[in-house]
Amino acid sequence: MEDVHPRISRQSHGERTDRLPGRTDDGARFGVELASVVSGARRRATRDGDRQVDTAHLLHSLLEHDPEVCAVLDDGPRVARLLGYLVQRSIGYGLRWQGSVEDSGAVPVATDAAGFSPLAAAAMADALARAGRRDGARARGVDLLAAIVADPQARAVEVLTRAGIDRRTVTARIDSRLERRT
Repeated sequence: MEDVHPRISRQSHGERTDRLPGRTDDGARFGVELASVVSGARRRATRDGDRQVDTAHLLHSLLEHDPEVCAVLDDGPRVARLLGYLVQRSIGYGLRWQGSVEDSGAVPVATDAAGFSPLAAAAMADALARAGRRDGARARGVDLLAAIVADPQARAVEVLTRAGIDRRTVTARIDSRLERRT
């Protein structure tokens, strides 16, 4: 009988779930809200039987936890269609993603991001960098959404496109929203 390993790395009881892989200071900069998003994405990946949390898992969790993200995406019918695509992931087009790693080749492969696709890990790190450049405050859901849609090869971008949502429009809306706040 062969040795079976969990598909997604499990954290021991004492580990913090609100930090990014490989970074000890990120929990404080990510905050409780985004820690909930990451935790929800982990649960969804496990439930879907996926080896890694990818950008589509993060997008789905953002939609469930962050009203500001829904507002940026126009809240109404498009978000409902988007959620429909994400919910059908395990029975629909997302099946072709199973067993593969989400990696566009545009970002270096993160070796310390156990349980996260290279693009998902890079998006989380970029969300922190965006918040740091803006005002040094905690990263918000819109920071993570902007980071997710930055790579056109991301699985989340594919889902957005299928739902009729253009990633460049999303980026422009986020930038406009953040400019109004400063």
